[in-house]
Amino acid sequence: MSTKRTVLAAALAAVFAPAVATAAPLTVYGKLNIEASFNDFDAASKADEAETEIRSNSSRVGIKGDLELSQSVTAFYTIEYQVNTDDSDDNFKPRNQFVGLKGDFGAISLGRQDTMLKKSQGKVDIFSDYAGDLKNYGLKGDNRGTETLSYLTPKVGLFSAGITYLAEGADKQMGADDKLTDGFSIAAMYGDAKYKKANYYAALAYDSDVAGLDSIVRATVGTKVAGVTLGALYQQQEQFAADSKDGFLVSAAYGMDALTLKLQYTDLEDTADGFSVGADYQLAKATKVFGYFTDRSYNKSENSKSGSFAGVGVEHKF
Repeated sequence: MSTKRTVLAAALAAVFAPAVATAAPLTVYGKLNIEASFNDFDAASKADEAETEIRSNSSRVGIKGDLELSQSVTAFYTIEYQVNTDDSDDNFKPRNQFVGLKGDFGAISLGRQDTMLKKSQGKVDIFSDYAGDLKNYGLKGDNRGTETLSYLTPKVGLFSAGITYLAEGADKQMGADDKLTDGFSIAAMYGDAKYKKANYYAALAYDSDVAGLDSIVRATVGTKVAGVTLGALYQQQEQFAADSKDGFLVSAAYGMDALTLKLQYTDLEDTADGFSVGADYQLAKATKVFGYFTDRSYNKSENSKSGSFAGVGVEHKF
């Protein structure tokens, strides 16, 4: 085990153990999502290479909590790490790590966190973290800034809005070395992305100068009726000194007791398109087994990810 991993493991243990023992106001949470995947790349992309992997899909562990400072103000925090069970050299990677204050004024937070545009997606990408994830087709915008300040308004009924400011250092950390600038991400959201308080969800979001892109406009809608969940996402993205591209995603899921069947199609203009089909079977509230098949096709200039991908695995949340 590397020195970095040893120090991190010791730090997590030092934080978790005393807090749990003294019933401190925090929650330890996480999930392990691991699959056996079978990938068959197209001849034009990887010399017709086929491979098998035992892969971790954004497995994670974290702590979060809040503390009431007064009747009107509460402090809150999250410290989360991605756990790469398939990587011995970089087993831990930072995810959301922020601290903030919330109250009748809304919520203000600082640190490393998802942008408002990423949050606005809701749950319409039903193959998120798998081979069918929208980002694997070249759709940008699922960013987590390293140096951010976010503000989320109080909810008015089912409506909320927010803005994320990203300092220049955040742009550098996300690989935009050629044109460093501060940026912002805004979103307006209505309904319930989890379909518990309402059976519909809609959002409109905009990025400016985030992660090397000039702008992104993203619209998301979803609904759940009679056990069928439908989702759609449209976005236009424009990179510096390049033409803009339009992309979209449509998804559908049908639940039958413990079984959920899933279907999704994704397309980015002049770049890639493909579909995914899959099924989840809930063994318990915290545990499921899953399987999927994804077929992706890229154009000649960006076809290194073309091929078919199949996976079966287990997810357990805690």
